Amino acid sequence: MRKENSTASINDKRLLSQCPMQIAMTKIDGKWKIIILSYISQNENRFSLLKKRIPSITDKMLSQQIRELENDGLLTRKIYPEIPPKVEYSLTDDARSLIPAIEIIYKWGQDQKNKEKP
Repeated sequence: MRKENSTASINDKRLLSQCPMQIAMTKIDGKWKIIILSYISQNENRFSLLKKRIPSITDKMLSQQIRELENDGLLTRKIYPEIPPKVEYSLTDDARSLIPAIEIIYKWGQDQKNKEKP
């Protein structure tokens, strides 16, 4: 952990505040966030549905990633007053504006997958 006033820490803060790529990456970094956003955009908007679509993610990690996406303003949560409680996630306008870029990344990944076939 860096000291708050260290040169490296100050440089990191300056980069984060000025570099658009760094700003974007801090919101969508990690193995799961883009995948979660993609599935929620396809109406897989409940925890159990996301867990079924991403079986290799742990419950703890899925919860953590959803919480971070909420804190970064990319997801909203709606809790329905039912027994048991029903929670649905939806994309914010900022996240919806990101979906076309995610679709381009998906297409690129599909092209890479097709190149690997013998």
